[in-house]
Amino acid sequence: MGERETRTTEEFGVSHEGAVGVLLADGTVPGDVFFDMGSGSGGQAVAQWSVYDGRFVGGPRAAALRAVCSCGWTGTERPLDWDVIGDGELAEAGAGAADACMGDWDAHTAEVEKSAVPLPEAVTGLLSELEQEIERLAKTAPLAAVRAARRLEMTAAQAGYEPAHDVLQDATAGQAAAAALGLDEEAARKLLARFGRLSPYH
Repeated sequence: MGERETRTTEEFGVSHEGAVGVLLADGTVPGDVFFDMGSGSGGQAVAQWSVYDGRFVGGPRAAALRAVCSCGWTGTERPLDWDVIGDGELAEAGAGAADACMGDWDAHTAEVEKSAVPLPEAVTGLLSELEQEIERLAKTAPLAAVRAARRLEMTAAQAGYEPAHDVLQDATAGQAAAAALGLDEEAARKLLARFGRLSPYH
């Protein structure tokens, strides 16, 4: 895939990497647009939605935009009206549709979060309170805040060790663990291995 703007959430990372995708008039997804840098210096493959304007230096003309996610989910198709766009710049004329697409992706990640294994309110409350305390500490004592964050990091590593091993001992838990964590299987395996202090390739 060529270069394009993407978005992730802090918790789910590249397991749910979102972008604005393009559909052509026949419903197909176009390939990357290759920009020749000239002088034998190679080129650049680009998949940013705004280059699909049908012009000579761009790609084929996009008929619609939709949100896409690295997990395979796709959002609602949002048609582009070329009678209105005319000779205007797609990056400007399609900005509203592109923003709506990313709103669709935000809703998708919210659903992923809902489908993940729920955390007790006591735990989420404590985590939120601790984050706020460290943020307040950072305003008056940045180094103390860094130390607190480091202690939190150490606590997380210690607290996650046993449960990670419990999950890893179940050879059939791969897909279920990934779904519960809101990650793809590879990311879930690496996370569990990190907390279990094991090689992810073991």
